[in-house]
Amino acid sequence: MKNIFCYILMLVLFSSCSNLLEEKPQAIAAETFYNTPGEVQAGLNAIYKPVRQGGNMGALYQCQLEIYTEYMYGRGSHAPLNDYQGLDNTNITRVGDMWAGFYESIRNANLVIQKTPSGKKISETDVARFVAEARFMRGLFYFHLVRNWGGVPLRTEANMTLQNLARSSAQDVYNFILDDLGYAVTNLPEVPRLAGAPNKWAAKTVLADVYMNLHDYTKARDAAKEVINSNKFSLVPVTVADDFDKLFGPDVQSSAEEIFYLKFSRTPADQGFQFPMYAHYPNSGYYPPGGYYTFYSDAVTNKFVSQWDKKDLRYTFNWYSQTFGLGNSTILNKKFSDRTTTTAGGNDYPMYRYADVLLFYAECQARAAGQPDADAMEMLNRVHRRAYGKPAAIPDATVDFKLTDYATLDAFVNLVVKERTYEDCCEAKHWHDLKRLGTAKQVIKDMKGITMADKQLLWPIPTIEYNYNKAIDPVKDQNPGY
Repeated sequence: MKNIFCYILMLVLFSSCSNLLEEKPQAIAAETFYNTPGEVQAGLNAIYKPVRQGGNMGALYQCQLEIYTEYMYGRGSHAPLNDYQGLDNTNITRVGDMWAGFYESIRNANLVIQKTPSGKKISETDVARFVAEARFMRGLFYFHLVRNWGGVPLRTEANMTLQNLARSSAQDVYNFILDDLGYAVTNLPEVPRLAGAPNKWAAKTVLADVYMNLHDYTKARDAAKEVINSNKFSLVPVTVADDFDKLFGPDVQSSAEEIFYLKFSRTPADQGFQFPMYAHYPNSGYYPPGGYYTFYSDAVTNKFVSQWDKKDLRYTFNWYSQTFGLGNSTILNKKFSDRTTTTAGGNDYPMYRYADVLLFYAECQARAAGQPDADAMEMLNRVHRRAYGKPAAIPDATVDFKLTDYATLDAFVNLVVKERTYEDCCEAKHWHDLKRLGTAKQVIKDMKGITMADKQLLWPIPTIEYNYNKAIDPVKDQNPGY
């Protein structure tokens, strides 16, 4: 949103970036760059640009992952995703572009990691924190790559000139991610470089998520607990549904709940969050420039949505009725809306927020202990209370879950996952949860009545990789089913 940092790659230095400078990327001559803090920060800013595009985390990445969930469906060229039989050619091309965007960002991070330590006018302190930011971003993007594609080529600052590079195992990729994030935790500052850059608590939060995906719930719990105990974050109070706009609205600069968000801005036009354009119906009032209504749900026929307690303020905030030929109970999601924009959305993308950390901790504490306890239930109830307009930290018998009703590990974990689905609806997080838990096939069968093909669980290695990378055989090294 608003005071977003400048994404600019120039051979000359910029003196300041008072708000948002227009992107005019040019090739960087590495041998003459990365010598001053200003040059390195320009290189750091370049890491974010590729993934913020509409074909990646600016819109289509979220669309793809949300349509896979049990509560959403896709339209138009995204309709084949509803079959859960893998990707058609159109969507294979889309995820290939996402692959390319992640690796472009990784390349830009590798340049900072490689060149910054040799900078002629940079202090050791600045070198450590700049490299830590680049390694955080690199680890984060590899985390998205490994969950969507499995083992991938590990392109680092040491081998970035090599064209032919084999796929590493998923475990090797995870080990690399842990190393990057560990460095980031140690060397990132408490206060981020600027709004939208990570700090050490963001690194701790992603580390908790990674450990959860490795099923190391003790380490995940400990990392989440450190973030909670830092007392740096809190849930944004909510009393009516519209108060959630204090979290997701287009005019929010930041909030007490923000841990790590991708920042966007209405102006210039190419800096906006394009996701709202895909979410909304034209003339619905939630996105004036128009809309593709790419994904939707049904308040009656979709089992997950129909069972959602309508007293939960998140339901009211998330959904609105909109008919367009699929029945009177069709609903669209309005979590990310910008009612005044004439260009693109000013909303930010909340990759990690404090509610996520509380729910991470609740699940991991129960798993590490072998059963839920009062501490795990309290963290869950804080998020749940807020959803009903109650003060998060004050017990409330009218809405609180009771430990005696969810005394077994399975019952409690299922409750946490359900709560997280309500909380993170339309944030492109739930599909990864279903895969981590190994429940994706069963959930889709139970909720949508569709038998999912195994190939649905991973995306194919794109042709843009194996056409040029001869260390990857397009048949032998391809993901199953493609």
